[in-house]
Amino acid sequence: MENLRNVRNIGISAHIDSGKTTLTERVLYYAGRTHVIKEVRGEGAVMDHMELEKERGITITSAATTVQWEDKKINIIDTPGHVDFTVEVERSLRVLDGAVLVLCAVAGVQSQSITVDRQMKRYQVPRLAFINKMDRTGANPVNVIQQLESKLGLTTVPLQLPIGAESNFQGVIDLINRQAVYFDGENGENVRREPIPAEMADAAERARQGMLEALSLVSDEIMGLLLEEQEVPLELIHRTIREGTIAQQVCPVLVGSAYKNKGVQLLLDAVNAYLPSPLDREVFAKDNSNGMAEVPLSADPDAPLVAMAFKLVEEPFGQVTYMRIYQGTLAKGEFYVNSRQRKRTRISRILRVHADQKEDIASAGAGDIVAVMGLECATGDTYCSEGVNLSLESIYAAEPVIDLSISPAKRADYDKLSKALNRFMREDPTFRVHVDHETSETIISGMGELHLEIYVERIRREYKVECTVGAPKVSYREAPTRETPFDYKHKKQTGGSGQYAHVKGVLVPLDPESPEPFVFENKVTGGRIPSEYIPSVEKGFRESMHKGPVAGYEVMGVKMVLQDGSYHDVDSSTMAFEICARDCFRETFRKADPVLLEPIMKVEVETPVEFQGPVTGTLSAKRGVILGTENRSGFAVILSEVPLSEMFGYSNDLRSMTQGKGSFSMEFLKYQKVPSRFQDEIVKKAQTEAKATAKA
Repeated sequence: MENLRNVRNIGISAHIDSGKTTLTERVLYYAGRTHVIKEVRGEGAVMDHMELEKERGITITSAATTVQWEDKKINIIDTPGHVDFTVEVERSLRVLDGAVLVLCAVAGVQSQSITVDRQMKRYQVPRLAFINKMDRTGANPVNVIQQLESKLGLTTVPLQLPIGAESNFQGVIDLINRQAVYFDGENGENVRREPIPAEMADAAERARQGMLEALSLVSDEIMGLLLEEQEVPLELIHRTIREGTIAQQVCPVLVGSAYKNKGVQLLLDAVNAYLPSPLDREVFAKDNSNGMAEVPLSADPDAPLVAMAFKLVEEPFGQVTYMRIYQGTLAKGEFYVNSRQRKRTRISRILRVHADQKEDIASAGAGDIVAVMGLECATGDTYCSEGVNLSLESIYAAEPVIDLSISPAKRADYDKLSKALNRFMREDPTFRVHVDHETSETIISGMGELHLEIYVERIRREYKVECTVGAPKVSYREAPTRETPFDYKHKKQTGGSGQYAHVKGVLVPLDPESPEPFVFENKVTGGRIPSEYIPSVEKGFRESMHKGPVAGYEVMGVKMVLQDGSYHDVDSSTMAFEICARDCFRETFRKADPVLLEPIMKVEVETPVEFQGPVTGTLSAKRGVILGTENRSGFAVILSEVPLSEMFGYSNDLRSMTQGKGSFSMEFLKYQKVPSRFQDEIVKKAQTEAKATAKA
């Protein structure tokens, strides 16, 4: 088994078009994995191996690869930047030990950088920041560092100064070693270290002093040496940066230009030096046999196996499951248990992955990320050795906000379509499919127009099914606004035993931002309702949440407090209480002054300054709230909150308004009350559709 101290599991994450995939391509080249540098625009990058990714120049699925840099083995996952594929970033960060946050030197911290940062904090992933695109006009690393501190709340420690900027960007100054570093050769493969140019000596010394002062906040040893005005040993600087990064007290910042082949090797050195190995991360699992008590895991190859299936991909020859091994050894031919399904499974093949190429291996140990063939499981499942019953914290999946109806153009293709939809649902927890009981239409739900568009295109290409797609629909929600008491009896007498149930209590509105859409509280005392009927009451209330009585949308923000009731010795049953709760919910909800809530998106538009007026005007006309604008070298960045229903087709509007120069990104922010004048329209439309369906 290799020494785990020499393993790094890292992800490369960033906003759209910050240069993640370009950076990964350079890493593959310098580490000897590829012999030619491929570009995202052009023949398509190695890591963007799907045809769609090559055509659109975007990353859709995260791709995994392994490289050797000096004495360290680095497992890298290149993740997408579009918020529509946010689950790819989420599940990658869930299983990684460290990350590189890539930022554009011109645009700085953008909306998706903030989302990625939030995901890193959720899973407590230490990170390095790499300010890319130093060769672009308007590159301003000082501004980016300020944004890292003000917008993300990070304590930055710049380790380098750029030599020149924009078209004059020549190399970087290594502040730790006091050297100027240049990248020679056709592809920047020869790293040349020189003394710092005389004109930059003062600036470099000031920056180095600033770096040491930032480190002194996490190291008393450095603080003492600075106060005594003594030289700080290099070994102590490296150790402090590493410890501070792993403890997430500091974020080292490096600069470069992946496209111009400058600074990538130093970034790899920093990954080796400062990001954690599997031994440096504390991971806990829950013991299913012992009341979900937390159990620490150790990256020990001889301990019982604990591994997580974090990504599923259906390939022509079967399902490939990507696994991160946290403890123990995964061996070919052995049996392991899926702790969710309690099913024994034999591992038939283990593969080491490089983008879409794979090689067979006999076993993999703690700290490894590998692919396994032939498993039937879901994203986030935990696999353990027999006799062990642990489960790892699952992967957070955001709720979908947009629906489309989908049907095959030919009736004969129904089977192929359902096969495709089942596969995509297993692979992507943010992609949902359901059948509308009234219209019998198949509805797909996702994170945005692009998300669903890509899946429809993949169905067409990979399954050869032409689909008819309905207009996008917004997932509205219904919510009560007034506390309302209820006292409801369900009585039915038809020959033989009847049905009797009686519930009494109060419906309390919850804040739309509360984490749970529904809360049930049982305050029944003295056996007024026998305890065996209470779960049926909760089940009846819960089932009513799927379809609200106002316009048939899902209900959220409800707390049902059951306080009293009565029962009949003969006629009461679990079924009677369930029906009673369902009917009671509908009646009480109507009295609680219900309102419709709509998804509000956080929208960031980047446009040349000359188009700022029309763009801002259009966003305001779409019921948008402008939160602020900032200028970045000839471009205006407009931040706003806009209802999703107003954003359909916005990409075409923006292109025509800005002569194709504007771009935007959006992500779900919150649910908010629909203005009453629009609510009536939405309710009428929903009722008309329901009537049309009933007639059909």
